Amino acid sequence: MMLQIPQVLTKAQVAQARALIDAGEWVDGNVTSGFQSALAKNNLQLPEGSAASLQAGALVREALTRNALFTTAALPASVFPPMFNRYGPGKTFADHFDNAIRQDRDGVRLRADISATLFLSEPDQYEGGELTVEDTYGVHQVKLEAGDLILYPASSLHRVEPVTAGERTAAVLWVQSLVREDARRALLFDMDMAVQSAGARLGQGDTAVIALTGAYHNLLRMWAEL
Repeated sequence: MMLQIPQVLTKAQVAQARALIDAGEWVDGNVTSGFQSALAKNNLQLPEGSAASLQAGALVREALTRNALFTTAALPASVFPPMFNRYGPGKTFADHFDNAIRQDRDGVRLRADISATLFLSEPDQYEGGELTVEDTYGVHQVKLEAGDLILYPASSLHRVEPVTAGERTAAVLWVQSLVREDARRALLFDMDMAVQSAGARLGQGDTAVIALTGAYHNLLRMWAEL
């Protein structure tokens, strides 16, 4: 399931995050790459342990905890600390798959079920640089407003198209979900949206709403991994 989540960060929060990371010291993005990724990756990255990365990452993670749509769609058990990257002219990240297991600076391991890109540059500030994701439903190109986030299965083949002008700055992060399988998360998301819609129309005390709510929680209870 691919899902756009608008305004994870407000424009003021985008400006705050950009002030932090723009003042940081950027390095070759391959400092965190495995062998295969290093062949495809050509960008700059903010060091994970730097003060700028930690402060901006805390801002992003706090915003995610308050975002109901993110919680409903991702059902997060753990969120890997955001990593900040930058693409100038000629920079790209060719076709690749994300690592199944991520390990943070403290040695904590996380199963990457969901990948996410949070855009921190406005679309008119750079040319090219689309996030291209290939899944069973085809090829999708994504270029969002600053502060918007796109979720997609971490198992998807994806790439960042070459930037031809300007500069593309974004945060990338990974989620270990309470529900491992993407198809099950998609079904639960649709059910939750249906519960909310029916509740708004019929009232939370309506018998159909209660039944649908119960079905949602029974499936979540059965599929959740704690």
